[in-house]
Amino acid sequence: MEMPLSLAEACVRIVPCGLIALWGLAHLKTSRPDGTLQKVHPFRRIMQYIMPTRSESVVFYDAYVDAERTVAWLARVKPTGADMTHLTLAAANMALAQTPKMNRFVVGRRLYMRNARWVTFSLKRARMDREAQISTVKLRMPDGETFAELVGRVNGGIGEERSGKKTRGDKEMDLFNFFPRPVLRVAAWGMSTLDYFNLLPGWFIDSDPMYTSIFIANLGSLGMSPGYHHLFEYGTCPLFIMVGRLEDKVVARDGQAVVRPILHLRFTYDERIEDGLNAKYGIDRCVEILEAPGKFLDSGPMWPRPA
Repeated sequence: MEMPLSLAEACVRIVPCGLIALWGLAHLKTSRPDGTLQKVHPFRRIMQYIMPTRSESVVFYDAYVDAERTVAWLARVKPTGADMTHLTLAAANMALAQTPKMNRFVVGRRLYMRNARWVTFSLKRARMDREAQISTVKLRMPDGETFAELVGRVNGGIGEERSGKKTRGDKEMDLFNFFPRPVLRVAAWGMSTLDYFNLLPGWFIDSDPMYTSIFIANLGSLGMSPGYHHLFEYGTCPLFIMVGRLEDKVVARDGQAVVRPILHLRFTYDERIEDGLNAKYGIDRCVEILEAPGKFLDSGPMWPRPA
């Protein structure tokens, strides 16, 4: 006669089966609060396995803006509080809206269309202070917003970051830094695992600056040239723009050598989200808006554009 199992023996048999079942169910979960799963060509799907990280999938691209009209326009709108950072945010937002396939991201070896346009930008708490902390502001870009409304929102975010008061991000960093290194390593692994299985809550994703459509760093505001920036493995940001300072350059125009103010941009993007041709369309659109901002931003909403 077979003896009944003890509680310990039953646990030894049941727990592994339960863990395997949970692991399988987690792999079946495809929904996320920030994106919609995309059906893709088999070649693009296999890219997620032969290039599983952003570091392996990164593409760098240089673009140059003939900023003659840009400089004049910025001088005209300066009294409103707008500058090159606001203009770059607007151009990136409009370029994303018109090339929506660039507003996708890869997580858990799957491709998702982001449910909204988000732009994150960095700034120094004290602009020319080498010791000042770098902060980030993340903004959702709604349809129907004008450039003037965007300027107001951006300046509000900058004012909060430079107010000297502790922001939500500061408090979160203080909490994390309270724990010893082994605990932080486990916490970082835990967040990455939850993200891989689409289990991170929407409130966490919406507040985190690295879960964004595009990240912009305006180094020109610090008098610097643009560098080539990496993409972070943490988060879902697949696009990065480094904006350099305006510089007078000798360029060819109609067969003649002329001096023009040139704005140098360096783009970094994750090749797995879309092919190079669509990336080119998005970058070209961004440059077009930066070169003629009055045409696109003086009246009406940034997106959708009036007919």
